[in-house]
Amino acid sequence: MKQFVVIGLGRFGASVAETLAENGFDVLAIDKNPERVQSIADIVTHAVEADATDEEALKTLGVRNFDVAVVSIGDNVSANILCTLILKELNVPYVVVKAPDSLHGKVLTKVGADRVVYPERDMGARIANNLISSNVLDYIEFAPEYGVIEILVSEKMIGKTLGELALRSKFNVNVMAIKRGQELFISPGADDKILEEDRLVVIGKNENLEQLKSF
Repeated sequence: MKQFVVIGLGRFGASVAETLAENGFDVLAIDKNPERVQSIADIVTHAVEADATDEEALKTLGVRNFDVAVVSIGDNVSANILCTLILKELNVPYVVVKAPDSLHGKVLTKVGADRVVYPERDMGARIANNLISSNVLDYIEFAPEYGVIEILVSEKMIGKTLGELALRSKFNVNVMAIKRGQELFISPGADDKILEEDRLVVIGKNENLEQLKSF
C-alpha cells in the first residue's frame, strides 16, 4: 500500500491528509504550526511539527521512503518551490504541489513537480458552472476536454426511458448513474425510465455537455 507525506496542513493539505487516512493509507503530516499538527494528530498515522524547507529535517523524518508527497505550504511561494526541490533531490517518486496560479505552477514543474494542482481555480470553475446553468448541480473537469456533470432532469426527459432519450446518439455523452433521492443507480440501462426530480450523472466532452444542458 502506498505511503503518503502531506506537507502544509492548511485547509487543502489537511483535507488531503484526512481523506487519505480515512481510506486506510499511511500518512505522515508535516507543518510548522503546532496547532495544525495537533488538530490532525489523532487522524493520520504520524503528525510532526517541522520546517519543510530544512533538508536535514526531512531526511530525519524519512520522507525519501514515501511513495507520494503532497506539498501545500500556503501562499509561501519560495517555501513551496524549495520544498519541492528537496523532495525530488531525496528521490521521492511522485510529488504533487498546490499552486496559486499558472506562473507558479510552471516554476514548480521546472524544479521537478510531477503534478501541479490549482484548488482555488478548479473550485472556482465548478462554482461558475453551477451558477451558469440552473439545472447543473455539479461539474468536475477530469481532463482538459472532458468532464462529469450532475444534472437535474428537464421536463422533456420525465417519463421517458434512456433508450427513448438517446442521449448518446444525440450528444455523444454517457449516463453513468441516476440519482433518485438517496438511491444511486449505477450504469443504468436503456429501459430505465426517468422520473421527476431524478438527477443524471453524465460524462462526455465539455462541448457536448454544454449542448446537453439546454436539452
